Amino acid sequence: MIVVPVSLGTRSYDILIEDGLLDRAAEHLAPHARGGRFVVVTDAHVAATQLKRLEASLAAAGIAVCPIILPPGEGTKSWDGLSALMDQLLELGVERKDAILALGGGVIGDLVGFAAAILKRGCRFIQIPTTLLSQVDSSVGGKTAINTAAGKNLVGAFHQPALVLIDPTSLDTLAAREVRAGYAEVVKYGLIDRPEFFGWCEASGAALLSGDSAARTHAIETSVRAKAAIVAEDEEEKTGRRALLNLGHTFGHALEAETGYSDRLLHGEAVAAGMALAFRFSAAQGLCSADDAARVTAHLRAAGLPASLAEAGVGADGADGADGADGAALVAHMLHDKKMEGGTLPFLLARGIGQTYLDKTVDLKAVAAFLDAERFA
Repeated sequence: MIVVPVSLGTRSYDILIEDGLLDRAAEHLAPHARGGRFVVVTDAHVAATQLKRLEASLAAAGIAVCPIILPPGEGTKSWDGLSALMDQLLELGVERKDAILALGGGVIGDLVGFAAAILKRGCRFIQIPTTLLSQVDSSVGGKTAINTAAGKNLVGAFHQPALVLIDPTSLDTLAAREVRAGYAEVVKYGLIDRPEFFGWCEASGAALLSGDSAARTHAIETSVRAKAAIVAEDEEEKTGRRALLNLGHTFGHALEAETGYSDRLLHGEAVAAGMALAFRFSAAQGLCSADDAARVTAHLRAAGLPASLAEAGVGADGADGADGADGAALVAHMLHDKKMEGGTLPFLLARGIGQTYLDKTVDLKAVAAFLDAERFA
């Protein structure tokens, strides 16, 4: 078993990674059980493929499961979804010292984490991520949130889990598109400050995407170690270090908003296109070489991920055949970004692969002009 500590003083916890861990989960969850039961929140897709594995493990240890099964999809991470979940948790008598289990991808983890943060002024929760994106990124670090009409993740809280259990075999039942979307977050860690890991992605990404056990375990471990180190240094994004984890997200969230936070563009797909755009914008500003930007774009496309506005469905012709959004419209989406400070929007740009930095001086008119040119690229 791989154990990755997240060092946050009294809020420290471990990330456990092992094939088959879901079938042996009770060994690690039992110390957190209270009253001989766990409330497990999941969605209908995950319930059909993974819930029975968790239930069997807990039942063998004499621990009952009270499942709450929610609709799948980004729409669940909403005010209505939060309200419905809170009502169910209260009906089940969840108390402050209980630990709620979040079994699923990023939507479930974010929603359950936020519900735990505000239920009775704070309950414990445990992350059991079942998608590649949630295993390498969203289950670690304590960022929880819901989406609103104004934008993505604008209402939320920092609330660390008590434990994270990662079983890479849960990816065996995941659709190939979902695995590819999660892979974008893997690539991100190489682009931030680990150029050698990006090189590994170029050499071994295809094996990971085809289900190679060693490759996916290495990618998961490398990613969570990188994120755990950054979170331990800057838990609540106060120094700017943690902001590096948002590479591709400012462009990506604008693309998600333009496509209606729907299955037209998955979050990881938006991040992939956003990272390619960030590198090409950096090259256009003379910050990094055109060769580095081309290398990033080529690898994302080789992985089957969108790397342009057109591929994300918001180019000159939108995904629905209508005119796509112009640069000004996409920048307007960005103005709802939670990272806005005093009317200024910080951008994650790059001086090269593995040389991402936070730039607070970007001219949004230049961004809009760049995006207008990208619409027809």
